[in-house]
Amino acid sequence: MAGRTSKPTVGSLPDATTGSSYVPVVLTWLVWSIFVASVVVLVARIRLGTSLEVTGVIGVDGLTVLLWVVVAFFSGIVHSYSRRYMAGSRHETAFFLSVFGFTVIVMGLAAADHLALFAVLWLAMGLVMAELIGTVDGWKQARAAASVARTYFLASSALLAVALTTLWWATGEATISGIAAVAAVSGLDGPVWLVAAVALVIAAMIQSALVPFHGWLLSSMTTPTPASALMHAGFVNAGGILLTRFAPVVTVDATLMLGIVAVGATSALLGKLLKAVQTDVKGELGCSTVGQMGFMIMQAGLGFFGAAITHLVLHGFYKAYHFLSAGERIEHASPIHEASSEAGVAGLVTVLLTGLAGGALFAALTGKGTSVDSGLLLALFVVLTTLHAARSVVERASLPGPARYGAVPLVFLPAITVYALVYEAISGVLSGLPVVSAPTELGAVHALVAVVFVAVYVAMEADLHERSPRLYVALLNASQPAPSTVLTATEEYDEY
Repeated sequence: MAGRTSKPTVGSLPDATTGSSYVPVVLTWLVWSIFVASVVVLVARIRLGTSLEVTGVIGVDGLTVLLWVVVAFFSGIVHSYSRRYMAGSRHETAFFLSVFGFTVIVMGLAAADHLALFAVLWLAMGLVMAELIGTVDGWKQARAAASVARTYFLASSALLAVALTTLWWATGEATISGIAAVAAVSGLDGPVWLVAAVALVIAAMIQSALVPFHGWLLSSMTTPTPASALMHAGFVNAGGILLTRFAPVVTVDATLMLGIVAVGATSALLGKLLKAVQTDVKGELGCSTVGQMGFMIMQAGLGFFGAAITHLVLHGFYKAYHFLSAGERIEHASPIHEASSEAGVAGLVTVLLTGLAGGALFAALTGKGTSVDSGLLLALFVVLTTLHAARSVVERASLPGPARYGAVPLVFLPAITVYALVYEAISGVLSGLPVVSAPTELGAVHALVAVVFVAVYVAMEADLHERSPRLYVALLNASQPAPSTVLTATEEYDEY
């Protein structure tokens, strides 16, 4: 995936020149310097509780500095990786300038408090990402993918503009912090609030590529691999950040929160099903992102914004690694059959007990799931995730049965402990936000989501989804990119 070739494949760019510009070196050094500075600011924030605010323009709070560290780190990795990946390409300088510009824009967005500044940076973030998707300007499929993405991003920006304008008109406040203060004192309701809240949610869904707005993400396979890593590790997380910033607006009504849970759950389930029918590495990773962003939005809908931010941070590390190492998954040799054994009764019992113990451990460490509220669903998702991962290990590990069964709890329970501690640490960093945790009462929608999740989990673990040709075709059709972004003739590969 990382090598250079004359064919404009999804993982490489055409070689046009030789030599290397000084721009990549300077920008790589600069972005790593920004990362170090961000870490210093984060430490100061944690230890001293210091904050920075330029009244009416920016506000540096816990979420800001956390995002600065995460964004700068991922950007540094992408810059470093791209120095070899883009070497010799005529697009090298433009690519590095775009990636660095994207980094600065996102860091500015994280600190923006004024509504106009936030809206302008949101729009700029989308436009720069669209340019990264269409980096190879002579490749018509890449330009088509950029056009598809740009259309979605403009729609998201338009909806955000509607939401921010409506909130400004309703509250008289031109800053995010001002709107949060009004919401905390007098609350927001009525048709004006509804327009703003719905516009915010849809804007977040588009940016995070939730179903049915996932088309732009699955059409962006022309994106250079390092830009894909930046997109899947950072850009798509903007939806969760938007809902967290405007949590005081979306949490005022339980029905809206249920709606957010429903759209998040739908995308989480469909993303997992769409992933099951993919035959290429990038397509599989793209559908995985659709599902993971659904989980993130669903956590926000459950009222656990700290969990949503934790999810986007950990997902960023996971997806950046998988995109940048995607080439290692392609073997230029005969397929090797990987033996898979049935778990057996002992294995199933081990998996079940590990999953239940994982959920109980998470609840004990975080307090989520110990009360009869939406926290129970959060603990349920931990159980299901642990069950799925543990079963995969039990069935595919090459160790003897007893050693395999004993290793499962020894691996997964410490991993859940680390996750819970990271969640608590991030929630602590976010403690200055107006809303970090706002669990809701359990209702029929929550129960339905839980039942559907368990049913889909059981069906997929039993491979029932693979036995229906109709379902397979439906999923395959739903995961197709825009036709204009797909190479349909083999001679097009040799154009360059």
